[in-house]
This record gives sequence, C-alpha cells and structure tokens, in this order.
Amino acid sequence: MRRKLVVGNWKMNGNLAQNEQLLRTLVNDLQGVDHADFAVCVPYPYLFQAQQLLQGSNIAWGAQNVATQESGAHTGEVSAQMLKEFGASYVIVGHSERSNAYCESDANIADKFAIAKQHGITPIFCVGETLQERESGVMEYAIANQLDAVLSVSGGALLDHAVIAYEPVWAIGTNKTATPEQARAAHSFIRERVAALHPALPKP
Repeated sequence: MRRKLVVGNWKMNGNLAQNEQLLRTLVNDLQGVDHADFAVCVPYPYLFQAQQLLQGSNIAWGAQNVATQESGAHTGEVSAQMLKEFGASYVIVGHSERSNAYCESDANIADKFAIAKQHGITPIFCVGETLQERESGVMEYAIANQLDAVLSVSGGALLDHAVIAYEPVWAIGTNKTATPEQARAAHSFIRERVAALHPALPKP
C-alpha cells in the first residue's frame, strides 16, 4: 500500500504570530501519528521559523518555489542551496498559480525539478489540466506534456524521492472539486505514462 503524504501549501499567507500558533498546534495534534507523512510548504521568510518550531517533530517543511540557477545576478530568486540551509525537505514545482501568473514553461519547471533533486530536496511536481483542456478531451495530452518535460531532463530518476501531485487547474479557487473517480483516472494515467516511458521503474 502506498504511503500517504499530507502537505499544507500556505501560499502567500501567514504572519509570525499566526504561524507559531498553527505550527505548535500541528506538532501537538500530530505527535505519534505515524500512518502518513506530513509537511508544510511556507513562504520563504518563514522557513527559519518553521525550522525552529518543527525540528524534532514528525512534520517536515519546505518551500513553494525554487530558482533554476545555483547563484548569480537573479534578483528575487532563491536557490536550492539556500533552501537546504533552512532544512527544507520539500519544494513545490509547477504549481498552476505560478505557471499561469509568471509564465513558467514546462521546460522551466523541469529544470526546477532537476535542481531540487540535485540538492536532495524532494520536489512536489504539480500536473493538471485546465477546464478547457478537460472539456476538449485533451486532458491526458496536457498532463503527458508536463510529465514528458520532466522525464526528458530527469529520466528514470523521476520517482526516486519525488512526488507527483495531480492538481486539476479548474478546481483551484473555483469551489469545484475533482471527484474521486476523476482523481483516480488521472493518477492511473500518470502511473501508466511513467511506467511506459521507463519500463525499469516499478509498475503502477
């Protein structure tokens, strides 16, 4: 049976006082709960606070984005090595809110996936279709393009210490949710796609 991973994406929310109250509550409530793994992905300024309050607990922490570069003249960017210094175990890559608002291409997301893995950070790779793509019957084509971009860079290492998160774009902030059947169908397609391209990987 696949082990469950529960991740809270804080997006652009929080402040020091609210964060402390929330994190202390989570640490207390999840103490001794071992049937799943837990993590929070916080805004960059709160990585230090998460590190201080969560170390030694069963809750990991991570970031919501990462630069494709190691260092240099990239104002506003944060590198994977910087995230590592704050103990980040996870980083979200490919979230539709970023790819749409900041025009991130599949190739750019693939580079972020690869650099996270190079630094020992587990990428949470978001894939999903828009409402137009779903209604047009090209959902699988859209997801396949996203997967293939990462596979072309990271190859058979895709599922080695990595997470693929199905994120239907049409369900974000719309009060619509994917049904269990829709989610299962997407998960099945993702597993089959990866297994078909890389037969050496474990079968879905």
